[in-house]
Amino acid sequence: MNRIKEILERKAEINEILKDEKRSKDVNLKDLEKEVRELNDELADLETRQRLLDETKQIESGQGEVRKIETFNTGGNKEERNDEIDPTDTMEYRKAFMNFVLTGETIPKELRADAITATTDVGSVIPNTILNRIVEKLEATGMILPLVTRTSIKGGVTVPTSSVKPVATWVAEGAGSDKQKKSTGSITFAYHKLRCAVAVTLEVDTVSLAIFETTIVNNIAEAMTKAIEQAIISGDGTGKPKGILAETPATDQLITAATLKYETIVEAEAALPLEYEDGAVWTMTKKTFMGFIGMVDNDGQPIARVNYGIGGRPERTLLGRQVILCNYIGSFKTAATGDNVAFLFNYKDYILNTNYQMGIKKYTDNDTEDEIMKSVMLVDGKVVDKNSLVVIQKAAAA
Repeated sequence: MNRIKEILERKAEINEILKDEKRSKDVNLKDLEKEVRELNDELADLETRQRLLDETKQIESGQGEVRKIETFNTGGNKEERNDEIDPTDTMEYRKAFMNFVLTGETIPKELRADAITATTDVGSVIPNTILNRIVEKLEATGMILPLVTRTSIKGGVTVPTSSVKPVATWVAEGAGSDKQKKSTGSITFAYHKLRCAVAVTLEVDTVSLAIFETTIVNNIAEAMTKAIEQAIISGDGTGKPKGILAETPATDQLITAATLKYETIVEAEAALPLEYEDGAVWTMTKKTFMGFIGMVDNDGQPIARVNYGIGGRPERTLLGRQVILCNYIGSFKTAATGDNVAFLFNYKDYILNTNYQMGIKKYTDNDTEDEIMKSVMLVDGKVVDKNSLVVIQKAAAA
């Protein structure tokens, strides 16, 4: 059939166009693709019709089930493929390759050379399994906040204070005593706003893992906690709570030391009033505490101990008093002269008042479509009784 020959010749011509870089630049590939699809459909119909005619002829000639398959190609009357010809140079391969270029149709396996696929060949299709966790550098937080006295009173808090207590006197029978005056003062808490906001683009919020949003929430909560605890220890009271170390210790309750030694701890313990013995704890960095490990008293007993508490968690003590570790003050080794390196204090004597509790709010910026998570709280804090405060400062080397 002449039409089949015309179709094959046209497909071969298209194949030559694709192989010629100069000619392929001047043609529209979409038009060629459409034409090839139409030619393939027409060719399939013609071949089906030819096959049916051949079967009909065989039946009429009495050959029964014997079927004859003719190969139509543009290579003249050749009916057989020469095994010595490079398979990639045959018209069949070129047609298959053209279909692969135009439609993505896979080249038949028998037309390709044997090869073994290695993992390096399929890097683009091997999926990456992403663990549902984001690894971040840890920060030490949450040691101080549970220890202080917490209040949540709107409108600020005024705490009455008094430095004068009445004195009882022994009197004779029928005699009286002097009437004493009870004077009081007060400490008033203000409002300081603490805010933390994190923004991500709409695209990131849409395509990122759920763990990404969870991590942002955890980061905000951790940042707020860290800011509050740092203010509790060393806040200057300007725009933030006033910290413990911002208070001036009572008379004889400021200890200076050029080196870490047993006598320093003894002197600090002696400076702590007996009335405030119960509830006072040490606060220092882990490096400062480890500097006391190995020191012994006059009887050879270690002054610093690390015991295993409930659940196997370490419990640290100095001369039997609990030690709270934090990174909000400098360590003794790296501190400059005059820096606070450790202190004794009863955290119940510090009040932290929260007017507006911390919460997480998520909203969309209408101008940029960014998704914003923020946390805001109103908080203030002050020491209401500083008599339990004993501070150790680093002195200049002798």
